[in-house]
Amino acid sequence: MESARPHPRGRAGRLMLAAALVAAGGSAVVTAATTAAPARAATVLNDSEVTANLWEWNWPSVSAACTDHLGPAGYGAVQVAPPQESVSLPSSPDGVHPWFEVYQPVSYRLDSRFGNRQQFAAMVSACHAAGVRVYVDAVVNHMAGTNNPAGTRGYAGTEFSGYSYPAVPYGSGDFHRPGDNCPTGGGISDWNNEAQVTSCELLSLSDLYTEKEAVRNKIAGYLNDLIGLGVDGFRVDAVKHVRKDDFAAILGKLNNTVAEGRRPYVAQEIFDGASNPALQARAFTGNGDVLDFAYAKGIRSAFQGSIAALANVANWNLDAPSANVFAMVTNHDLERDGVVLSYKNGTDYVLATYFGLAHPHGKPSVYDSFTWTDRNQSPPHDGTGRVTDTVCGAAWTCLSRTTGIKGMVGWANAARPVKTVSDFTTVTSNVIGFHRGDRAWIGINDSGSATTATFTTGLADGRYCDVISGVATATGCTGGTVTVSGGRATVTVPANDAVAIHVGARPGTNPSPTASPTASPTGNPTDRVATTFTVAATPAAGQDVYVVGNVPELGSWSPANAVKLAAQGGGSYRATVDLPRSATVEYKFVKVTTGGAVTWESGSNRTLTTPAAGTYAVTETFRGDTVTSTVAATFAVTATTAYGQNVFVVGNVPALGGWNPAAAVPLSPAAYPVWRATVELPPNTAVEYKYVKRNPDGSVTWESGANRTFTTPGGGTRTATDTWR
Repeated sequence: MESARPHPRGRAGRLMLAAALVAAGGSAVVTAATTAAPARAATVLNDSEVTANLWEWNWPSVSAACTDHLGPAGYGAVQVAPPQESVSLPSSPDGVHPWFEVYQPVSYRLDSRFGNRQQFAAMVSACHAAGVRVYVDAVVNHMAGTNNPAGTRGYAGTEFSGYSYPAVPYGSGDFHRPGDNCPTGGGISDWNNEAQVTSCELLSLSDLYTEKEAVRNKIAGYLNDLIGLGVDGFRVDAVKHVRKDDFAAILGKLNNTVAEGRRPYVAQEIFDGASNPALQARAFTGNGDVLDFAYAKGIRSAFQGSIAALANVANWNLDAPSANVFAMVTNHDLERDGVVLSYKNGTDYVLATYFGLAHPHGKPSVYDSFTWTDRNQSPPHDGTGRVTDTVCGAAWTCLSRTTGIKGMVGWANAARPVKTVSDFTTVTSNVIGFHRGDRAWIGINDSGSATTATFTTGLADGRYCDVISGVATATGCTGGTVTVSGGRATVTVPANDAVAIHVGARPGTNPSPTASPTASPTGNPTDRVATTFTVAATPAAGQDVYVVGNVPELGSWSPANAVKLAAQGGGSYRATVDLPRSATVEYKFVKVTTGGAVTWESGSNRTLTTPAAGTYAVTETFRGDTVTSTVAATFAVTATTAYGQNVFVVGNVPALGGWNPAAAVPLSPAAYPVWRATVELPPNTAVEYKYVKRNPDGSVTWESGANRTFTTPGGGTRTATDTWR
């Protein structure tokens, strides 16, 4: 609970990215100098949702990490500590230069204990050149503590006092004060009272009057300065203490990113513990993603008890739906509170991080920082308090660059298209395995003894490289190998370790991801095309579904050598096969019993021609079946929104809310301005639907025109691509 948090000097400052979209806005006051040129991406940025949180690393160390490790491993982003000038506390009751200094801004100059403006800009450029986005920890709720000793200055020498910050400038009227709209004597006494939480001082930190347009403009000016230098998103500290409409107004003033021309990513820190729904994380998702504290705490409980409990993540009382979550195993606040795992927990922490990368809840992250014995301890620093270069070992943790974590980043990228877990297998209370469709499988052993078991992997038959122990090369695997036969594999998972395989890491292929950023997570040889077969089918008990064809990769018409399709749910089956490029292929789907009896689908051979490069996909219905499965219907609408607005689809069938906007299906803005969601609909059904925008006050705006209509097919998938009317 925040009410139990220490004095501001011992405060466990909060943060992580910030995930909401920000509309391009008008000009805002920029209070920092702008001498460094904007950073531009030198190459395509990695197609990944995985973030490395390098907390309180200095800028040259982050630059080196992006170039040498994060980019080549396929990380999508790096999160860095607050870059603005903060207080410098060479002597305090909490020690020399405690870590929380950086959460007490004194100006918006980019001159901090992590480096100066030029070093920051160079870091962003280096990370972009490696394919890695940069997310900044943004402190916008407050400035420094009102109880700092007289004469305290910032790292750039800036002078300030309790409610006077001439370098911004902010004056007394720019802060919430008792008797104004703070209903207490200044502090927060009721952590479920929204007025107190948003308008009174958090731990004696001078609370900005964000209702005022001038204050909003200065905050937006600072963030736009960072965007101009190439920053791609923000983890927003203590945003629970900013009124939602105030924060939406600030976001509305932000520019699009330089590298990709899109809204900055936003992940909001909403500390848990409130019983008032208005102060819980779900209430803030209109402004961006949120950190999921409950998920991190649940992972700790499992790895310090029974990891079989991880089978029930979908039933946990989590902070927000997966699509709105920046997921973590730990962060700087929580590890010091002892409520989550940390590097101090050894293999439990490593295995939990593997799990966080493998499970499809939210956008995963990997945390690295400095080691500590006292909760307020400073990172390693020089005589002026400036943080020294990261040297992995006793003083700094570098989990993000280990072989297993890098391998799991590739695993997460390969599995990203599949948002569900299949065939969760509990071998013992602390040995589990599961797969993500036909893309990737992992086994985790949180016990002291090696365990051998047979798992359903969902993968096509063949040999795969274990990405925990090594990488795939052109000649084989540098670590272990796993052989899949009939979609299953017998695997020995070492004690306190894991084994993980995916479609992009097979012997004889290039390692995936490669050192060059790529939009494809697989890394197939250039003479092959990854071809995905999806079929709607209704196999009988004891039957599995396969694809067989005229090329060796499809078994050369021998059902015994056919490729097994993995069940996706809803009567859908899928597998991805590497086929020769620019080739005409004949194929059919078959059902095979465990005894080997084969049922061929009716009709003539199907045919396809693979392209010269890229990927290819076919979606079919097993001929001769009476398919009663659902149809995966994807709704994609191009719609622009104001901050706080979200887009939904509603229609005449129960799966679309039965025309009730309160039960409408939310669409994801991940590819803004395209909003998208996939819904399971009944087959052979006439569907009417429209798109609506839900406003921050709960009101609904319907698009104009007649109802949209389509009829679902007998099986497979259906996509509606629309533009808001």
